[in-house]
Amino acid sequence: MPEIVPLDAPEQAAGRAATGRDSQGADARFKAFYFLFFAGLAAFAPFLTLYYEGLGMSGRQIGVLAAILPLVSLLAASLWGGLADATRQHRRLLGLAVAGTMACALMLSAATSFVTLALLVAGFAFFMAPINPLVDNSALAMLGERRNRYGRLRLWGAVGWGLSAPLIGRFVEQNGVHWSFLSYALIMGLTLIVVLRLPISQASIGGAFWQGFRLLMGNRRWVLFLVVAFIAGLGAGIVNNYLFLYMNQLGASKTLMGLALTVATLSELTVFALSDRMLNRWGTGRMLAASIIAMVIRLLAYSVITTPWTVLLIQLLHGFTFAALWTAGVAYAHRSAPPGMGATAQGVFSGVTMGLATATGALIGGWLYQSAGAVLMFRWVGIGIALALLAAGAAARYLAKPDPPA
Repeated sequence: MPEIVPLDAPEQAAGRAATGRDSQGADARFKAFYFLFFAGLAAFAPFLTLYYEGLGMSGRQIGVLAAILPLVSLLAASLWGGLADATRQHRRLLGLAVAGTMACALMLSAATSFVTLALLVAGFAFFMAPINPLVDNSALAMLGERRNRYGRLRLWGAVGWGLSAPLIGRFVEQNGVHWSFLSYALIMGLTLIVVLRLPISQASIGGAFWQGFRLLMGNRRWVLFLVVAFIAGLGAGIVNNYLFLYMNQLGASKTLMGLALTVATLSELTVFALSDRMLNRWGTGRMLAASIIAMVIRLLAYSVITTPWTVLLIQLLHGFTFAALWTAGVAYAHRSAPPGMGATAQGVFSGVTMGLATATGALIGGWLYQSAGAVLMFRWVGIGIALALLAAGAAARYLAKPDPPA
């Protein structure tokens, strides 16, 4: 039976350093993947709503199309991860997923009706969902005892995003939004080449898949971890969907909005670079708690500002609210997974955080934004997340108590 990892278990030393050309080459290939994968997303995701608006979609239709992505991801990430672990066809499924996103993106560039758009967005989300979890699982398996250095690999995704977003944005502004889809397909074509050379983990399950799945989901500390990840992801759903609308109310320029993304990316890079030290010092539980506390401060800070430029100062917290959450979450999922269930665990974590939590945050935020306004939306959600964190902390202390003697 695998070790049941407590939420507050400290990470040990980063372990032996990588040696030999094989380890260095594997590190470089994973860095290349993260760089290209997130560079592709930066070329595509920010322009989707503009594309919908240009086709004459209503605000309600745009909202539905935006909600499809996280909702499909919730189910698809776990489904693909489970299928990969059950069949041990991780590499083939990963290649299929990358190729599927390319095909859906190209077809989206030619779609005009709402129904067609909805079907293609659902297809894109279905193929997109497993890519990051499958690669994260393989990166951690490759790192072995150096797994605390995962953030050093993952930070290249932030580099790719930070470089691609302004370059593709200017190109799209000059040549039209359709070039966003073509740029994405080109970058993901390069990503596919890298994927075919990655050392993909295809560990043996060591038993029936459903037995391992029941063992994973029957772990009460794992379930509590998912609750904590949901709490953190809910706040991210609020910020990602409504911050720019709020900045627009405050009179922010598009240039200032772009600077807000730049500051967030820089803070993300910093936290990813320091994540191994943070894991060694704090452990996954405290790192997750720090991420949620930073989210509470971030949301409450948005609710009290009166000038748009102060958003730049608040954006410095993004590294903690995302990079710390993701690094600690990936590490905890890896350590909690039964043998051969790593991709499943990463898929469940990704589905809850980027799927269920993001969609819930978008829906709750939309209701509060319309009924109470942006200020009260940020304030009430911040207070709610703080209370949820206190409840989760009490539950963690309860689970840490030894069982009473029979």
